[in-house]
Amino acid sequence: MIAFGPVPSRGLGRSLGINNIPPKKCTYSCVYCQLGRTKEMQVRRRAFYEPKEILRAVQERSAKARESGERIDYLTFVSDGEPTLDVNLGHEIELLQPLGIRIAVITNGSLVSREDVRAGLAKVDWVSLKVDAASEQIWRRVDRPHKTLRLAAIQEGMLQFAESYSGKLVTETMLVRGLNDGEDHLREVAEFLARLRPDVAYLAIPTRPPAEEWAQPPDEDVINRAYQVLGEGLEHVEYLIGYEGNAFAFTGNVEQDLLSITAVHPMREDAVDEFLGKARADWSTVHQLVAQDRLVETEYGGHRFFLRRLNKHSEEQD
Repeated sequence: MIAFGPVPSRGLGRSLGINNIPPKKCTYSCVYCQLGRTKEMQVRRRAFYEPKEILRAVQERSAKARESGERIDYLTFVSDGEPTLDVNLGHEIELLQPLGIRIAVITNGSLVSREDVRAGLAKVDWVSLKVDAASEQIWRRVDRPHKTLRLAAIQEGMLQFAESYSGKLVTETMLVRGLNDGEDHLREVAEFLARLRPDVAYLAIPTRPPAEEWAQPPDEDVINRAYQVLGEGLEHVEYLIGYEGNAFAFTGNVEQDLLSITAVHPMREDAVDEFLGKARADWSTVHQLVAQDRLVETEYGGHRFFLRRLNKHSEEQD
């Protein structure tokens, strides 16, 4: 199916997905990929579908959504492979623009060193780049790229793109236990992201069965540490762990509000205390959530933090 949804997305609202790449053709074979190992590794751009076929599929899907009263905030290229492998991506974007809906592309960024790829991405309103690693060795262990790719060239391409891009740029860093979650490496990632200056830097963890069974999420204290390290040089860091519910929404339900907020970012003890004061509640709710193993208490930099239990969280969302 070329067009699907719309589906809820924290960063994009209601997103109508566009799958412009047949499965599973990609430049990477990430250890955590929920689609499994890449069957056909490639870096050469080529045509997959006729651009007018993609336009027609999106028009039909968006018409059905409107008939059902569903809102579409973004048309999002999110593929079963790497969307920038499609040599017609820029033309497809141009065909979709008259629909009057903002356009997004979720890419691993592996081909952004190419000028034609950057030119195509420059036409959309929102771009997500994958930044799982800042060292060649760790990058090759986590993302398992095509043998011809080099991390330094990709990073330079990302920096060039960010310098000229006028839309909203976000990054996604997938943390895998024991591979790219060490503090020294996290600081290298944070240093690169500080140069890239994305509007939002998302931290993700594997929440679906990965390509390799051993590719598991880090513990909550490591996730919290990663958040704090990235936050030292970046203004906006958020979790992206599959939760697309009422994050940031204050519903009047103290328990649900705490779980919603801490699913997006950890709350320091003083922030929790201030929140409870505004909600005219006491710490008994927090203690109960900790006792129920739905909220985790951890420490970093001499402060106590609270964040949503990730394994419980994932079970609730599946």
